[in-house]
Amino acid sequence: MPIKIDSTNGSITLTAEDGSGNAGLTIPRAGYLSADGNGANLTNVLTLSGGAMTGAITTNSTFDGVDIATRDAILTSTTTTANAALPKAGGALTGALTTNSTIDGVDIATRDAVLTSTTTTANGALAKTGGAMTGAITTNSTFDGVDIATRDGVLSTTVTTANAALPKSGGAMTGAITTNSTFDGVDIATRDGVLTSTTSTANAALPKAGGAMTGAITTNSTFDGVDIATRDGVLTSTTATAAAALPKAGGTMSGLVNMADNILQRPLLQDYSEKTVAMGSATAVNLEDGNVFSKTISGTTTLTFTNPSAVGTSSFSLILTNAGSATLNFPTVKWPAATAPTLTASGIDVLVFVYHGSTWYGIASGIGMA
Repeated sequence: MPIKIDSTNGSITLTAEDGSGNAGLTIPRAGYLSADGNGANLTNVLTLSGGAMTGAITTNSTFDGVDIATRDAILTSTTTTANAALPKAGGALTGALTTNSTIDGVDIATRDAVLTSTTTTANGALAKTGGAMTGAITTNSTFDGVDIATRDGVLSTTVTTANAALPKSGGAMTGAITTNSTFDGVDIATRDGVLTSTTSTANAALPKAGGAMTGAITTNSTFDGVDIATRDGVLTSTTATAAAALPKAGGTMSGLVNMADNILQRPLLQDYSEKTVAMGSATAVNLEDGNVFSKTISGTTTLTFTNPSAVGTSSFSLILTNAGSATLNFPTVKWPAATAPTLTASGIDVLVFVYHGSTWYGIASGIGMA
């Protein structure tokens, strides 16, 4: 029988050529059915190659011979059991595990009692790595071949000896050290005698840094090239001179200052006085004795003026009592108007004399002073 092949929109139609036109087979293209239901384009169907369902599948029969409803109940129960089970890979139990048999051939109850006893023993034991004992250790034998009791006696003696010994690093002795030999080759007794003597000498010596001597120093030579005896004589003389000198800053004189006719320049005098000489029976006015002279006239008297300054002008005051009662002669004197004053017979007169060059000048400063 001849077959007619017709292809429309990608579909293949096989028709038996028997003249009736009613027999045939149409194979649509993927996702396409004809207009009468055999060629329309379907977008919500699952293709033969499979895919993802977007909705539920219901059936009153089976899928591939399997009753899905029955299997779903079994799956729910299995899931619940699996969620409460311990995986073969292990995990953490959330409750107790009990058994009336063994686990991997081990009787857990028996082993638990053994573990409790072992834990107690282990907690009360000293670790191999060492640690701190909380009680005493006693033995009737030895530790590692050592008799502890014997060693303890030796240790007590050794500790006592060590505590009483001086460490090699040194320290402070609490008692004396005696020896019938030497220390490091040194005879201590001999050295002690030397040290005692040296100490006495050192204590009595003046340090190089200097200090205070407690006694005299004598020498038959010199100190640093200086003859002390010679210098002492100079020092004594200098000290005496210095002690008798007036400081530059000034002071109080205790004796005469003799300028020896030298100039005393620009003095500022304060609270000064002139020396007064009571002449008595003397008739010479000696200017080396003073600058103010007093005399009482009781008979003929001739006065002389001596020792005026040879390098300057000299002057003096003469206080006369009863000068007019008798003849009174003066050396050559120039008076005012070449006339000597008339002196008071009973009273006091004051005359002033100035020596200048080689001439004496006389002035009546006061006649008849009352």
